[in-house]
Amino acid sequence: MTLDGSSHCLKKCREWLDEREHTRAARLVRERDREYYILSHGGLRAVLSRYLAVGPDAVGFDRSASGKPMLATTLRESSAITFNLSHAHGRALIAVSNGQEVGVDLESVRSDIQVEQLSRRFFTPLEHRVVLQSAAEQRTAVFFRYWVAKEAVLKAQGIGLQGLSGCEITLEVDHGGKAKQVRVDSNLRDSMNVQLLACDNGWEAAVAARNLDRMHQWGSSLE
Repeated sequence: MTLDGSSHCLKKCREWLDEREHTRAARLVRERDREYYILSHGGLRAVLSRYLAVGPDAVGFDRSASGKPMLATTLRESSAITFNLSHAHGRALIAVSNGQEVGVDLESVRSDIQVEQLSRRFFTPLEHRVVLQSAAEQRTAVFFRYWVAKEAVLKAQGIGLQGLSGCEITLEVDHGGKAKQVRVDSNLRDSMNVQLLACDNGWEAAVAARNLDRMHQWGSSLE
């Protein structure tokens, strides 16, 4: 989802946010970051409202003991819908599932990061080695493929960055360096499947859940 809503769209999304979200948006220093936050969270409500058959303003959220967002108790009483949101640099990724936890991560492939240091800190030794052995022109993209896959798994399970090293990802790639299969070897509490998503050049994204057999992907805008 592209976060390029009009002023009217921004106004509507702002009206749908709860007090917690208003407080968090207000803490963001840059106006554009505040707008992206408001549009992504308003967009999430607009998407969920279609599954729940309620207005976006009636979509409320609680948080699990680990801090993972979930539907408010009153909505969970009548629906098994679960969701996850990731947004970065003017784009958002939303996953909606039924009866199982789901996680997503979306990242812009940036050249201003220290790939070697970050992979050594957060990745398993095998993942770190694969990143370093990648061709120089592909190394940053490979790093982000691992990152989004691991983040999606952790977000599905409601675990923070401290769990990154407990989740090992194996990427099988074709001759062009594109991932064709992803496997998860995890000592976390639930088994997970993860899939890299088709993205525009310069982006990487992944979704994780126990079952991804009936997954559908589509793009949209807020207007």
